[in-house]
Amino acid sequence: MGHMLLLAVGILFMCLSAQAQGGLKTGFYSSTCPNAETTVRSTVEAYFKRDPTIAPGLLRLHFHDCFVQGCDGSVLIAGSSTERTALPNGGLRGFEVVDDAKNQLEVQCPGVVSCADILALAARDAVDLSNGPSWAVPTGRRDGRISSSTEVSNNLPSPLDSITVQRQKFSDKGLNDQDLVTLVGAHTIGQADCQFFRYRLYNFTKMGNADPTISQAYLGQLQALCPPDGDGSKRVALDKDSQTIFDVSFFKNVRDGNGILESDQRLWGDDATQSIVRNYAGSIRGLLGLRFNFEFPKSMVKMSSIGVKIGTQGEIRKICSKVN
Repeated sequence: MGHMLLLAVGILFMCLSAQAQGGLKTGFYSSTCPNAETTVRSTVEAYFKRDPTIAPGLLRLHFHDCFVQGCDGSVLIAGSSTERTALPNGGLRGFEVVDDAKNQLEVQCPGVVSCADILALAARDAVDLSNGPSWAVPTGRRDGRISSSTEVSNNLPSPLDSITVQRQKFSDKGLNDQDLVTLVGAHTIGQADCQFFRYRLYNFTKMGNADPTISQAYLGQLQALCPPDGDGSKRVALDKDSQTIFDVSFFKNVRDGNGILESDQRLWGDDATQSIVRNYAGSIRGLLGLRFNFEFPKSMVKMSSIGVKIGTQGEIRKICSKVN
């Protein structure tokens, strides 16, 4: 009963705190396009039923959008030198889901619902469908007209980043250590190409050894999945225990030296971030899941409010892959 009460209070807090974030508000389309959120939800659900790995794809797409030019759908724009062509955005997925939802909404309410909002809603629905928490998404974003590949590397966190660099990149966006660790927890349903972490498995040190922060038991498994001369595009689950379930096993893996990306494992090497990882990975099963499920929506609402365009700023794109 205590857990249920805490959950109810948490949901109420999230709903209240989401009422006004960066000029956004929940229920923005309630009168102008009443079925906007249900249309996005049904679209995400249809794709998810065919392929559950689309969920982390949508979540990553939203994250990569928000860290460059703010949450304005700029990552969706196609072109020879747009954000989606930058190396750190390689392997981005979910564009077709956003396009599908947009096409339906253009029939229902032409020129009303932004691509940026569709992406923010789809990311929420992707987490919910993966047995994660749900939350009220403040909407009212407008779409940006600028998308440049040259802005990506300096803004997006990298698997190679130290905690100091990660902290600075998140701080630049108004996000703190709690948000950093919490949002990285999205890797509970993610995957990574061997090419992004294989260097940790061989010749990491001057002595030719693997990264010593990888547990010995797990090192052998990773080397078998990603041999030295193997396919660099082979994908490996970032959470070895439950890659399609949004839970806290990712944090247990980091605690136990089973993090895949160097940037993820480094969370355990810093006192401040280690404390947050430890809290999420704690041994009290009921409370640890509840704590992460309470904090993740709060951090997502903060992140999805970065640099939003509202009012008369930007535009409402007719087609998400190109400016009007």
